[in-house]
Amino acid sequence: MTSTFFQRIVFIILLIGLFPALRAQEYKYEIGGMTGGAFYMGDVNKNTPFKGLNPALGGVFRYNANFRWAIKANLMWARVSGSTDGLDNVFPGNAQASFDRNLFELGGQAEFNFFAYSDKFSYMNTKRFSPYILVGLGLTVAPGNGETFAGLNLPLGVGVKYKLKNRINLGCELSFRKLFGDNFDVTDDSNAILDDPYHIKGSILKNKDWYSLLLLSVTWDFGPRSKPCNNINSILGF
Repeated sequence: MTSTFFQRIVFIILLIGLFPALRAQEYKYEIGGMTGGAFYMGDVNKNTPFKGLNPALGGVFRYNANFRWAIKANLMWARVSGSTDGLDNVFPGNAQASFDRNLFELGGQAEFNFFAYSDKFSYMNTKRFSPYILVGLGLTVAPGNGETFAGLNLPLGVGVKYKLKNRINLGCELSFRKLFGDNFDVTDDSNAILDDPYHIKGSILKNKDWYSLLLLSVTWDFGPRSKPCNNINSILGF
């Protein structure tokens, strides 16, 4: 064997170690649907997750950059509601209010898998199951009876994904959408008090509304990648 052969072997090892793009799933993309529930947290629900759970559904598209990182886009519909009935806090003048509204969301998130996610490439210590975290940015539009809410949201969340079989992925995700306003729960004059009911000056991190999504998803892989060995062969001229 010649020294050129050994040089090529060393170069291959360096490529595999230095370029994570070569450590990627068999397919680049996923597309599918999500369904589950949505709940609101704000002036009429300060501390109770899953209170007033309403339906949610949508579509999802994911680009798998490598085993660890993915970029996801979603288009969602959900219903949220809230009421002062049974609320421990009392509004000024013992005012009562409630709201119920639909929302539409277009968003994108970056996901980090804690395990190298794939049902193949076991020699790279991949797993067909992985928890993950996400962060991103989205746009929320919620029509009302004269008071339409439109604004950015900041998604933060956790989830798990499982590759059921080749091309089919199952997922479960809980995420919190931070809004940058206090009038998400205002749909008309009857609940206008929900926009800063205590007259406390807010900030970007204080006195803002949130909504959350608990979702189950099914996605299908497509867009096969060129096999790493073929990529290396073309680079080295084999």
